[in-house]
Amino acid sequence: MGRKLQNGRRLRPIDLARGHGLSTQAVRNYEEAGILPAADRTPHGHRTYTPLHARALRTFLALVPGHGHRTATSIMRAVNEGAVDEAFRLIDESHAQLLDDRRTLRAVESALRDLEPAPASRPAPASEPGGTFIGPLAEKLGIRPATLRAWERAGLVRPRRDPRTGYRVYDEAAVRDARLTHQLRRGGHLLEQIAPLIDQVRAAGGLEPLEGVLRDWHGRLSARGRALLTGAAELEAYLRERG
Repeated sequence: MGRKLQNGRRLRPIDLARGHGLSTQAVRNYEEAGILPAADRTPHGHRTYTPLHARALRTFLALVPGHGHRTATSIMRAVNEGAVDEAFRLIDESHAQLLDDRRTLRAVESALRDLEPAPASRPAPASEPGGTFIGPLAEKLGIRPATLRAWERAGLVRPRRDPRTGYRVYDEAAVRDARLTHQLRRGGHLLEQIAPLIDQVRAAGGLEPLEGVLRDWHGRLSARGRALLTGAAELEAYLRERG
């Protein structure tokens, strides 16, 4: 810590806590976690902080919305330990994750656009009430039945079983999930990446209500992007103040 700050105004834990709606215990915990530089102690053992600690706390709280608590903690710890390059690496990873999330969103939107309207339903044969069997669906999608079975094991498609024959029967929702999974797989997404997207479609009640989910998703990504900028500005100020 520079001489100017060592001789600067001294702050109590409660001074830092009140400024951010925190408890004094939270401030002490942040120091112990390496988020704040180590505090000086009075002859009686009480912690004393400086404006640099206040800046560190403000920086950490600004980093959390964009990076999450764990990564923000690691960034601050790296800076306070003098490992600034490691802090930059962690920041780069958060930006890369945001970019990947944006690509995923674009892929979902593209997949939804590419889904051809389902053909008018024909009267179902008595052997397949309210749905279609695995063979015709696989043929329609241009995939093997084994692929549909793999998607079922991954929880992406949920056919029911005909109580008489035990055959898989794909109703309208299962066909929708299979078509969406097919589009996303063609876009290069892994099954584990597709699963939460299918869950969102189901939670929304179909594709049309998903438009609101996608708007919210766009909003969350934009908010994260702005939060990353805010955190970066605070971190730059903290680095300058540390000298």
